[in-house]
Amino acid sequence: MALWSGRFEEDVDAFTQAFGASLDVDKAMYKEDIAGSCAHARMLAAQGIISQEDADQIIAGLKRIEGDIDEGAFVFDVNDEDIHMAIEKALIDDIGDAGARLHTGRSRNDQTATDTRLYVKGLIKGLMERNLALRQTLLDKAEADFDVVMPGYTHLQHAQPVLFSHHMLAYVAMLTRDFARLKYAYMAADVSPLGSAALAGTSYPLDRDMTAKELGFIASSPNSLDAVSDRDYLLDLEYACSVSMIHLSRLCEEIVLWSSSEFGFVTLSDAFSTGSSIMPQKKNPDFAELIRGKTGRVVGDLVGLLMTLKALPLAYNKDLQEDKEGSFDAAKTLGDCLACMDGMITTMQVNAAVMHEQAKKGFSAATDVADYLAKRGMPFRQAHEVVGNLVLLCEKRGCGLEDLSLEDFQEASGLFEADIVGSLDVEAIVAARNTFGGTGQDAVKAQMAQAKKSLAKDADQASGLSS
Repeated sequence: MALWSGRFEEDVDAFTQAFGASLDVDKAMYKEDIAGSCAHARMLAAQGIISQEDADQIIAGLKRIEGDIDEGAFVFDVNDEDIHMAIEKALIDDIGDAGARLHTGRSRNDQTATDTRLYVKGLIKGLMERNLALRQTLLDKAEADFDVVMPGYTHLQHAQPVLFSHHMLAYVAMLTRDFARLKYAYMAADVSPLGSAALAGTSYPLDRDMTAKELGFIASSPNSLDAVSDRDYLLDLEYACSVSMIHLSRLCEEIVLWSSSEFGFVTLSDAFSTGSSIMPQKKNPDFAELIRGKTGRVVGDLVGLLMTLKALPLAYNKDLQEDKEGSFDAAKTLGDCLACMDGMITTMQVNAAVMHEQAKKGFSAATDVADYLAKRGMPFRQAHEVVGNLVLLCEKRGCGLEDLSLEDFQEASGLFEADIVGSLDVEAIVAARNTFGGTGQDAVKAQMAQAKKSLAKDADQASGLSS
């Protein structure tokens, strides 16, 4: 019979017992469960609710159980509904009545919420560290290939030349925002529900601030109903994971394209590529594709939890048992993908000559030619039309803007002079764009300095978090 079975005449059917169990998922939280129980026992003794002798026995027994689980010697019973019941049952079997007093003044509702918050804080801190590592790798790659010029795209069509380092820093900016979302999720989780009991609090004189402080929480939840039913922090975590995965997916899509024969911008290391079972020549970007594919899985975890929480009445409902599996999966998946991306970027070879050659194609100098006319007094819209006609002329001739003669330019507009040739050089086009956030070398150096500053600040914040 279950520990809660006093008012039941029959045991739970074997199928429904298995159907309702969450042990396979929540046994990952055994350290958090034991830490929460030890804190609760110390507080009960400090408040005179149980004796110090009972508290000492409880804590010693819990430590023995933790050691057994650590060593793989703890036997989980198939009838154990969850990690909380498994540990409590083992504790009572070990120390008797003292173990049965541990649950005084608390419910599995606040116990589960406490364990989950503690566990999630650790997951988030790990994700922060991997986020920081990938940002550093992207910065290193940007510095190593700082002056490489590549085509910038809109609609996947050649638009304007940019620095490869500028392109990498765009992803650093995305990951910096991802860190902020993870930090927010951590802050949302950093509130202790312990002592809220089932939903209404308890008549025992608990010191909730004592347990919150011991467990490393910044505060105690102010409303017991909300404390046991709130899963917003898991939504925040899964949302942060989803957005970060979408950012990784965008970079993976580019890596898949860039490593193709059609682009040839990068060469992936053998360690982050696979071959074909039938085509000996193949070198496939499977791991970039797999990260891209796993994005749907993480977004699905978020949608699943949103639907689980939709229309739930206060306070606790069994539906909330479905909160952990998706959240843990989203965090693990993102962590693995960040690590994989880190290795892929670290070992990726940038083919600078190929990028540079492609940057000259697709009339990427057209905007600068229009700017040339506008700076000489022609309204930009008129200049846009003039250059559009020159591009059309090139298409008919099968050449580029750089192949036109000065006479061709002057026939289109008398404002063109011999220095128009300088407006067609991709290095000059890039170097001219030094407005804040632009792709010119000076602008990119400023972005890099800011990115390093943000990285150092975030690293300091992550190192100061409890987990």
